[in-house]
Amino acid sequence: MALKSTIFKADLQVSDLDRGHFAEYALTLARHPSENDQRMMVRLLAFALFASQDLSFGKGLSSDDEPALVEIDPSGVVRTWIEVGTPDETRIRKGANKADRAIVLSYGARAVDVWWAENSAALARYDNLTVLRLTAEDAQALSGLAERGMKVDCTIQEGTVWIAQGDTSLELRPEVLKPGAGS
Repeated sequence: MALKSTIFKADLQVSDLDRGHFAEYALTLARHPSENDQRMMVRLLAFALFASQDLSFGKGLSSDDEPALVEIDPSGVVRTWIEVGTPDETRIRKGANKADRAIVLSYGARAVDVWWAENSAALARYDNLTVLRLTAEDAQALSGLAERGMKVDCTIQEGTVWIAQGDTSLELRPEVLKPGAGS
C-alpha cells in the first residue's frame, strides 16, 4: 500500500514591494511521503517569492514531468517553471526550454556547493534561468515554521524576505548564484 501525502494548509499574505504585488493566497500543500518539512517550506517560500494568480504547485517529487511550481497563463503558455533543491541539469533544461523563465531555489550547504560546481557551466547557457541559494541555516529555520494549518506573512524588499508564522519571524536573504534575463 502506497503512503499518502500529508496535507498542509497555508493562508499566505504576500507583500512584494519589489514587484508591487500584494495578495493573499489560500494554499494547500501536499507533502509527499519522501519530502521533509524543510523542502515543503522552501516550496512555500518559492511560491511567496514568485507569487501570481496563475502560479500553482506541481506534482514535484511524484512526477518527473512537472516542476515544484509552475505558472501557466490562461492561454496555456508556461510562464514560469520553478524547481527547488538541486535538480539535475535535464530537469532544468526542460524548464528553461518550456517556460518564459526558469528558476531554481537551491538550499543547503555542501551539497549545493558540489551541485553548483558541477552544473554552473552547463546552466550558464540558459539566459532565462535564475538560480537562487538559501543557506542551510535559513532553510532549517524555515522548516521550524511548518504546521498543518499556517498563517504566513511574507514581505519582500530589495532581495530581503521577512517571513512570519505565529510568534516566529525570520529574515532571509537568498543569494543569487545566476541572474536570469530581466532579474
